[in-house]
Amino acid sequence: MPLWLIMFSGRAAVPTILSGPVWHVHEMVFGFGAATVAGFLLTAIPNWTGRMPLQGWPLAILVVVWCAGRAAVFCSQQLGPVAAALIDLAFPIVFLAVVAREITAGRNWRNLPMLAALTLLLIASLLVHVEAIVDAPTAELGNRLGVSTLLMLINLVGGRIIPSFTGNWLVKQRPDVRPPGAFGSFDRLALVLTGLALLAWTVVPDAPAGAWVELAASVAVGVRLARWRGWATWREPLLWILHLGYGWLALGLLLLGLSSLWPAIPQTTALHALTAGAIGTMTLAVMTRASLGHTGQPLTAGPATTAAYLFVTIATVLRLLAPLAGDDYLAALGVAGGAWTAAFALFVIAYARPLMTPRS
Repeated sequence: MPLWLIMFSGRAAVPTILSGPVWHVHEMVFGFGAATVAGFLLTAIPNWTGRMPLQGWPLAILVVVWCAGRAAVFCSQQLGPVAAALIDLAFPIVFLAVVAREITAGRNWRNLPMLAALTLLLIASLLVHVEAIVDAPTAELGNRLGVSTLLMLINLVGGRIIPSFTGNWLVKQRPDVRPPGAFGSFDRLALVLTGLALLAWTVVPDAPAGAWVELAASVAVGVRLARWRGWATWREPLLWILHLGYGWLALGLLLLGLSSLWPAIPQTTALHALTAGAIGTMTLAVMTRASLGHTGQPLTAGPATTAAYLFVTIATVLRLLAPLAGDDYLAALGVAGGAWTAAFALFVIAYARPLMTPRS
């Protein structure tokens, strides 16, 4: 993120063969986003299948393959587009094989949709590289497909964990509030509408008909969120941040629909509500909760964790308001990017030691 801000301001250049905006989106989706998905699945799959988690040298090799992909895309002018693509795509291919092995060995057929999501991320990243190799206009399509896949994962996974975690907490801390109900027909409707809205945006991003689907999906996601009673969790940041992250999905879909009907709203504003907001916030929310649980610490947000939540929220709000800054647009972007970076830097500071030392 800091490097992108320096590059966007014209003070430095990145030796990538991709255009600046395409490189930025690609690295946030297939670098940051793919690492997020991998971290979540490597943590969750052992719980789903009862098998041992990936660890030791196999895990270390997977990390090295991911790092090699980031370096290859960064230096793709020197490597050439084909070599960069092969190195970068090695991670999603290898990781897809790892997840397929674990799900099939554990006969965990319920989570087969995760293989579909990983396949879509692989195809999406490939489309970005195709433009660099054969000069076909596929990069933006690939980036939109990648963003949509991450958002649909948030919709699916968030729909599982947010009402579950909220219900467990309400039973213990707020018995006066009825816990969220079980997954039902309205939840299915919200998933279908969101899927259709993201499909329309991916394939025909400027189609007026798609705008109405996006608006309908926004309403469905918002109503679904309201039914999870997040307002009752205000005393526990570890919970309300999950509701806030899912709320960015509703707002982003709303802005996406409005941007097609009302050109005064830039589509980049909607895009950053969905990415910096929904993806960034949900990443931090799930990452902190999982880290606390797996290091044996109490499931409550301390000062550093709460500050990280505030920073990622401030960053998203400032990024959405940046187009209104006029001549101070670059300064507003810098502050927003700095706050977003600070949120994840705080995570590193607060969680590095617990993650690298024996479980409490």
